[in-house]
Amino acid sequence: MIDPKLLRTDPDRVRRSQIARGDDPSVVDELVAADESRRHAIAAHESLRAEQKGLGKQIARASGEEKAALLARTKEIAGQVADLKKEAEAAAQRFIELDKTLGNIVIDGVPAGGEDEGEVVETIGTPRDFAAEGFEPKDHLEIGEALGAIDMERGTKISGSRFYVLTGIGAQLEIALLNLAMTKAAGWGFTPMIPPALVKPSAMEGTGFLGQAADDVYYLPKDDQYLVGTSEVALAAFHSDEILDDADLPRRYVAFSPCFRREAGSYGKDTRGIFRVHWFDKVEMFVYCLPEQAEAWHAKLLGFEKEFIEALEIPFEVLDVASGDLGLSAARKYDCYGWLPTQNRYREITSTSNCTTFQARRLSIRHRGPDGVEPLATLNGTLCAMTRIIIMILENHQNADGSVTIPAALRPYLGGKERFETA
Repeated sequence: MIDPKLLRTDPDRVRRSQIARGDDPSVVDELVAADESRRHAIAAHESLRAEQKGLGKQIARASGEEKAALLARTKEIAGQVADLKKEAEAAAQRFIELDKTLGNIVIDGVPAGGEDEGEVVETIGTPRDFAAEGFEPKDHLEIGEALGAIDMERGTKISGSRFYVLTGIGAQLEIALLNLAMTKAAGWGFTPMIPPALVKPSAMEGTGFLGQAADDVYYLPKDDQYLVGTSEVALAAFHSDEILDDADLPRRYVAFSPCFRREAGSYGKDTRGIFRVHWFDKVEMFVYCLPEQAEAWHAKLLGFEKEFIEALEIPFEVLDVASGDLGLSAARKYDCYGWLPTQNRYREITSTSNCTTFQARRLSIRHRGPDGVEPLATLNGTLCAMTRIIIMILENHQNADGSVTIPAALRPYLGGKERFETA
């Protein structure tokens, strides 16, 4: 949900944002018309209500024919007031429905284009030259099966395609990653959380996941609840309908939760292994801050992600995501892509989004400062999507003998072990 003042004062900026997203800008004209209709109906209703109240006072002092005339006018106005109230409510509902289809306003400087047109802003680390080392790298599934770390066959037996079981050192590796991520985040000032993975429709809608992403979420109709695709949803709804004091900002949370995604439209893509699955666990960072601090916090979240990936010794690049690939709530997004040796390319492993005041407006999250009560800004950032980081560790740190060297940062959480080795 965008600021209505922006719609009234600079509708062209909203149109430009829609075009940048690849969306229809005509909805802006519909919104402007709906806003004018809403405000006109409200003004007319309030004017007649004021007259109605004034007549009540006059009736108390009048008598005879004057009183009868005033009572007749009061009866006439009562019907008009009721009609105008319904008109105002309908116009307000129409405005809200249109506003919910509008994506967040894209920040100036975001690269234009679609999914494959983001701009690489930084490359960190150098991919290993396996040919120079004298062996062909194996993919994560072959390594994981040999180490007894991943069982796709039984995952499918239990739950169907795109499910898996982490076994033995695979499970230990996830737990180690969780401990490393939470330890680092706590050191950066984040409060650890374990929120529910089932949420109300209001939480999903408030964070923008029931728009263009609706086909990718799991819904439980009997309970009218959704399985989250990211703990961003629960963390955003955590302070819904609240007013936070400026003295308590920024609020920083880091959550561990399972995540569920239908992967709609991904038929035939990444079907081997655990890269694109229906369930995975994730550690997610979330920030509430003043709107004027949002861009600075976005840079900080990206910095934390980079620090975590570097600690795992994974070569990666940072992508400034193109405007047409932002998602409904993000005004700007940075993705980190880790190097995948067997595919000879970088693949997405983390993401951080600046949602400005978009989600806060939808969820009624505000702050009380010297200028009154206003919406906050919200930001989110993946610290560790377990399956993809496990893939990166297995492939980038594999050895010719089938073992995998454990990054030094993880060793304290694995009893000091330096390698995963086949039995």
